[in-house]
Amino acid sequence: MESDLGRRFSRRRRLAIIVTLGLLTGLGPFTIDLYLPAFPTIKHEWSLTDAQVQITLSATTLGFALGQLIVGPLSDRLGRRWPLVVCSSLHVISSVLVAIAPSVEFLTLMRVFQGIGASGGSVVAMAMARDLFSGRPLVVMLSRLALISGLAPIIAPIVGSWMVSFMPWRGIFWGLACYGALVVALVIVMTVETRPPAQRTRGGLGTLAKGFSVVLRDRISLGGMLIAAFSFGGLFSYVSSSSVLLQSVYGLSPRGFGTVFAICSCGVFIGVQLGSRMAQRFGPQWVLVVSTALMVTASLAVLVVNAADVGYVPLVPALFLFTFGFGSSAPCTQLLVLQNHRERSGTASSLMGATTQVVGSLVGPLIGLVPMTSAVPMGTAMLICASLATVALWVVLRPRSLPRGRLV
Repeated sequence: MESDLGRRFSRRRRLAIIVTLGLLTGLGPFTIDLYLPAFPTIKHEWSLTDAQVQITLSATTLGFALGQLIVGPLSDRLGRRWPLVVCSSLHVISSVLVAIAPSVEFLTLMRVFQGIGASGGSVVAMAMARDLFSGRPLVVMLSRLALISGLAPIIAPIVGSWMVSFMPWRGIFWGLACYGALVVALVIVMTVETRPPAQRTRGGLGTLAKGFSVVLRDRISLGGMLIAAFSFGGLFSYVSSSSVLLQSVYGLSPRGFGTVFAICSCGVFIGVQLGSRMAQRFGPQWVLVVSTALMVTASLAVLVVNAADVGYVPLVPALFLFTFGFGSSAPCTQLLVLQNHRERSGTASSLMGATTQVVGSLVGPLIGLVPMTSAVPMGTAMLICASLATVALWVVLRPRSLPRGRLV
């Protein structure tokens, strides 16, 4: 049944909320990935090693993961809007400081705070959606947020490439500061407090720890969390490797790489839309059965195409199939994580975001340990992550134990 608060809004106000929550969801991925194309410029300007540049990225993902674990429970206790305003304001300030950073050490420290500031967006956006809606409206809202969170890591490097083509790398962070300022303004003007005082949690650190424990001991939430994390790890394997693979190994031009990347990005879009609709009809757990199988099949296809040595063209449908599988899984895992935790939706969202980010941040460096001379490192990482997601589905979530067509 749809919540009373969500039902109160006019269509125009609901659209404004959707836009605001969508921008909040995209803030984190854009903060992490927008400046990836600027790595060579930063490396040259400050005479850095590859490892030093990579640390600046790891610092951001660390801040993003830790911030989610803090902001989620705080939003359950203090309400949604003001923790969100504070976090987003921190993001704006740290983005400006990164843009004027005098050294890589200062830049790295500010990237930690930038990640913490961006973390509030994805966690609180999902929690606010859970506060406002239930049933079919919640499925629709989460599908839109999942679409943005799935597409943003793929689109951000493309936008970053466009930006560094006509401005210094510091301009990227001025752009992120403007993005964050827009988010702060929209939160203040367009949103309402969706967590009234009567529904807020009470207590100190012990209560926060208990909230984490309650969510993690829920098999449905834990299963959805693990599937989401490993699925994202597989997607990040592709995102972090495809540029080097397609351009350095297969010889594509930057424009050719962008074309392939755009085609595969459509897989996420189509998958999210179809997955959310199928979840309403058959239940999210059965959509995940199909989507995890598709990701495993696509990963195997990548390795088979590589072994056949037939060029990059057959890789495109395999990669599209993987992104489609990921996209169809995203709204389903969100539904399952939030299913039993309306009163702790911020805590549940934070745990999901943090585990997903940690797995994604580990995958890139591990792939980087292996020379990228073929599609084997990428395909193997994709297969391992997809297989782990499948294990989590059948061992932890256990779809047969859930009622068919069950919606939160």
